[in-house]
Amino acid sequence: MEREDIADLLGRVSLRDRAAFSLIYQRCSAKLFAICIRILKDRNDAEEALQDIFVKIWQKAGSYAGNGDGANAFAWIAAIARYHCIDRLRQRKPPTVELDVATELPDLGPDPEHHAILRSEGARIDSCLEALDPDRAQAVRQAYVEGMSYQELAERFAVPLNTMRTWLRRSLLKLRECMDGNARPEQG
Repeated sequence: MEREDIADLLGRVSLRDRAAFSLIYQRCSAKLFAICIRILKDRNDAEEALQDIFVKIWQKAGSYAGNGDGANAFAWIAAIARYHCIDRLRQRKPPTVELDVATELPDLGPDPEHHAILRSEGARIDSCLEALDPDRAQAVRQAYVEGMSYQELAERFAVPLNTMRTWLRRSLLKLRECMDGNARPEQG
């Protein structure tokens, strides 16, 4: 019936026949709109998608290579609608947080107790570093606090690179022993 001449109408649209395009719109827009609503689940988005779909039909009508069967022609148009709606879904961006909401986040910084613990730990580390040979302690600070490389430290202290590695490894072991010893309660 009505669908049987959609293939003929597409042929006329490919020749830029506006009357044929208007007839395709009249006969197919309701069903295409239903496809858009079902996929997009938003009326405004579906209305915009329907306009884009008819622009694509206008532009691509010449590429329809059906056998003259109106059902196949409608299936071709419906496929354009489905693919367009799926593309729109993929392009949707996740909702963003407004700046006002983002600035209201609580401050998750360390509390006073945490600061006290950090100061205590720092004091323990300083105490353990003082127990090391002064050159070794300075090398440890420059390597692990200032970020100097082993090569730079070897040159600064005028020792071979492997010697500097040994200094640092042994110093770290002594620091660990010292820190573990300070963490344990003294036994009498």
